[in-house]
Amino acid sequence: MSLSPKLATLAALLALAGCGFTPLYGGDAGQGANAKLDSVAVNNIPERPGQMLRISLQTQLHTDGAPVTEVYALNVVYSIAVSDIGVLQDSATTRSEMSATAAWSLAPIGNPMHPLISGTATGHDALNIIDNQYFAQDLETDTINQHLADTVAAEITVQLAAWFRAHPNA
Repeated sequence: MSLSPKLATLAALLALAGCGFTPLYGGDAGQGANAKLDSVAVNNIPERPGQMLRISLQTQLHTDGAPVTEVYALNVVYSIAVSDIGVLQDSATTRSEMSATAAWSLAPIGNPMHPLISGTATGHDALNIIDNQYFAQDLETDTINQHLADTVAAEITVQLAAWFRAHPNA
């Protein structure tokens, strides 16, 4: 006998609840972390990939739109390194690896010199380089930059949620 996907999901959630699992953010147990995440203002991040990361962070941190009350400021230094991993005999590149790194810190608004927490987040992806297909390559690069921004933003959001969960009075 096979369970429907909804029934299987419900059974899995009940099993997790029985073992003491509580969500990091979301649900009743994560409401404190949600409220704290919603009060984080994301400062500007230079360059187009930085703008993409900032928008992704705002989307993931502010589940109900822009923060009502900004209590914390998130500062991020973001960079993407590209290394060639597919090189032909004539030195033409056919594939590049893109590695994104974000060094971030969270400080109370008005006191940026005293961060409460800092960390790093990374993301990796690869880009196929198609000979003489510049428009397609630009589109693929934009797609990969968005994927990297979403991955790094998710990692930062989880790190912040874990910290807020461990420090509810911060």
